[in-house]
Amino acid sequence: MSGDTIHESEEPRTRRGIASYLRRVASRLSRGDPVPVDEGQTVTVTPPAEPDFEVDLERAGGEVTLELELVWEEDEDDVETDVVASKATFELYEDNSGQWRWRLVHVNGNIIADGSEGYASKQKAQQGLDSVKSNAPGAYVVDTSKEDDAVIEEGGSNATFELYADKAAKWRWRLVHDNGEIIADSGQGYASKQKAKQGLRSVQKNARGAPVEEE
Repeated sequence: MSGDTIHESEEPRTRRGIASYLRRVASRLSRGDPVPVDEGQTVTVTPPAEPDFEVDLERAGGEVTLELELVWEEDEDDVETDVVASKATFELYEDNSGQWRWRLVHVNGNIIADGSEGYASKQKAQQGLDSVKSNAPGAYVVDTSKEDDAVIEEGGSNATFELYADKAAKWRWRLVHDNGEIIADSGQGYASKQKAKQGLRSVQKNARGAPVEEE
């Protein structure tokens, strides 16, 4: 089959990262929502209720290729490009002490995440922000208030969300990279675990495609 290529990407990715991407696709498919094709969620596709599903496994030249394809007759508006899927914006700014910081602001005005520290340079702050963009959507969520730090949601990235109660009995979360660094936190305490989880899910949903604005 030949035609116009709307989007194409190829990069090494961990199995956990691939699983996270496929879960995101599966979730949208099951709900009948537009499915984000790219990681920035700027290209979406809306398959019909029963497309043809093709699985192709090939072995040639010492390589194995597994391809999953959905095929259907196109209708108008099946494919959207230049989509702004996120309902939040990263703000990159310099604080009063000369440190660079970022915060993720929802369209409702709430700050739903911020960096856990100030950075010496804008470049370092941008790197921290990019790490959150990359890792937040697929990160495991661990409830540290339960025995054995129970995993309450599946995921797959190089970071983990830790859900916990602080000394004031407020619920918070922090996003901890596999190297032990806290790359983001809730920035506020919530009255209930449920509210903290809702804030966390908003970050998972909106971080990847959020534009960055410098103040």
